[in-house]
Amino acid sequence: MMIRFLPAVATAALLAGCASTPAPPSPIEVTRFHDGSMLAAARGTVFVESAPGARLAERDSAPYEAAVAGQLGRLGYVENSRTNAALVAQVTVERYRLDSDGDRRGPVSVGMGGSTGSYGSGFGVGVGINLGGGKSRERIGTDLAVMLRDKDTGRAVWEGRAQFSVGVEGDLADPTKQADVIAEALFRNFPGGNGETVQIEVNE
Repeated sequence: MMIRFLPAVATAALLAGCASTPAPPSPIEVTRFHDGSMLAAARGTVFVESAPGARLAERDSAPYEAAVAGQLGRLGYVENSRTNAALVAQVTVERYRLDSDGDRRGPVSVGMGGSTGSYGSGFGVGVGINLGGGKSRERIGTDLAVMLRDKDTGRAVWEGRAQFSVGVEGDLADPTKQADVIAEALFRNFPGGNGETVQIEVNE
């Protein structure tokens, strides 16, 4: 995979596919924010859960939470109960359809609605998200956001968001297949450049 560095407010390009084959996935756009000193001090145990207010059905968010837990395990974190964990990883997933103009048509399943929202708020920064642009066939967009919080204080020590889109007929339209791909991109080169946005190419 190839990583390209972009401005923090850059939007992910949607790639058009030909009629005879599934449209290729877009690059995964990843942005991270972190408090380096607090993050280093909080290394150890973690509990992974859905973020408060997330409305994606548990069965739909489960593959993404499992993928996040797997990436944290790869980084040396050990899953524990919420009571005994030093950190809580709060996971938000949004899946939605994009029409041929790149506009959202609503969630793919029971989801969080169509607002673009912002992230980086845990660090006093708000970066808007708007996946769109260009002509393409209908696609499925996915946003995966994770916030690592100190369990005792609730303070955010790391926050990241990854987003990309795939053709509705592509293999990665299946959440069980795309969860590992988008989570790996989100945690690649952890903790990442603070406030920096990168694009990671995906081979389906």
